[in-house]
Amino acid sequence: MKLLIVAVGTRMPAWVEAGFDEFARRMPRELPLQLVEVKAEPRTTGKTVEAMMAAEATRIEAALPPRCRRVILDERGSDLTTVALAGRLEAWQADGADVALIVGGPDGLSPALKSSAHERIRLSSLTLPHALVRPLLAEALYRAWTVQKNHPYHRE
Repeated sequence: MKLLIVAVGTRMPAWVEAGFDEFARRMPRELPLQLVEVKAEPRTTGKTVEAMMAAEATRIEAALPPRCRRVILDERGSDLTTVALAGRLEAWQADGADVALIVGGPDGLSPALKSSAHERIRLSSLTLPHALVRPLLAEALYRAWTVQKNHPYHRE
């Protein structure tokens, strides 16, 4: 099983890449974490928001592995604790399918893509910078894995 973060946007600041890479590197070989960047639709073409989200959704669909579990990051998704995320991670591992955690662009995700999701989760009730999601999600997944393994990284 692989964990994929499929995120709209390319050319992130170096600190974003460094943060993501640090936690992806810590993941075990049996649960690799991979980042798949999807090109954002240019916001200067005069297209409607709906048309831009649809174009991004097409790119996201093309980047997803077949038969993967789709987990949408959405502000209205389930608010999970670290222990609850560890439980989800354990269930995903038992299922055995790859898991794609999908992060939308500046305008979010298209309704069609949202409706195809198996789950919706959110990282915070706060409004966060778009770039911060990648390292934050990578750390949350690593922390959830450490909870499963009773590793001292996470303290309750």
